[in-house]
Amino acid sequence: MELIDLAADRLHPVQVDDRLSGSVAAAILTRQGDLFFGVCIDTRCSLGFCAEAAAVAAMITAGQSHIDQVVAVTRNEQGQLEVLPPCGRCREFLHQIDRRNLEAGVILDRETVRTLRDLLPEITGRPVGPAAR
Repeated sequence: MELIDLAADRLHPVQVDDRLSGSVAAAILTRQGDLFFGVCIDTRCSLGFCAEAAAVAAMITAGQSHIDQVVAVTRNEQGQLEVLPPCGRCREFLHQIDRRNLEAGVILDRETVRTLRDLLPEITGRPVGPAAR
């Protein structure tokens, strides 16, 4: 899948002391047909963030929120490209950015795409965030 390769082109890890940032890259294709990219940032005190969150920030900066497809990639110790499923935090984050993202395709490998809805446990449909209180 092309989105996997586009994300892989953004893999440029940077080692600083004992931290490796940029070792995971994400690509988002929006429903409007635009591409956004991000990389992970690792810190000692857990203030870093996932590549998907960085790509979402770029997307939101451009005034968009509706995702068509998303993928995250890394390279293993042998240098082979691997597709990573989004962590639980990222799955929920993608959903809360725009509820329509439940139908976004999450690329799991070159042959497998699942919807975000398939990867989230028991979506209740109730509002989230301050409006829900």
